[in-house]
Amino acid sequence: MGWTMDNLFALGNGIAMAGWIGLAVAPLAPRWRTSIWRLTGIAMPALLAVGYLALVAPSLAEVRYGSLAQVRGLFDNPSMLLAGWWHYLAFDLFVGTWIARDGQRTGVPHWALLPCLALTFMFGPLGLLAYLGTRAAVTRTLKSSLQEI
Repeated sequence: MGWTMDNLFALGNGIAMAGWIGLAVAPLAPRWRTSIWRLTGIAMPALLAVGYLALVAPSLAEVRYGSLAQVRGLFDNPSMLLAGWWHYLAFDLFVGTWIARDGQRTGVPHWALLPCLALTFMFGPLGLLAYLGTRAAVTRTLKSSLQEI
């Protein structure tokens, strides 16, 4: 099998999707929940990070973040575009796992986490924001929620 950018795109998506499904069903398998969280919060993001490194390393000398035009130019390179996608996949899954674990710890019902997880999967920071609002509503205070984070 040749490793084309499309193959790697599909591979990254498959890893991330498996993780998100794991987060959604973890409460249905309480004996496996800790293992699922280790996979989704450490192993899968780390695997995506290794792939990210392999994609970025050949272009490191070209990386410039001094202006929006320079950042846009990075994504003209298919390898850097894919690396950017894997960056999102890794970090969003890591944050989703934190949401699931923190929700469990603070008593947020899993059904209330599901929309937050879906938003994190699709829109990253919006899901985190939704979770922080949900957590504050469930724990009845934003101040105590922020102090515990």
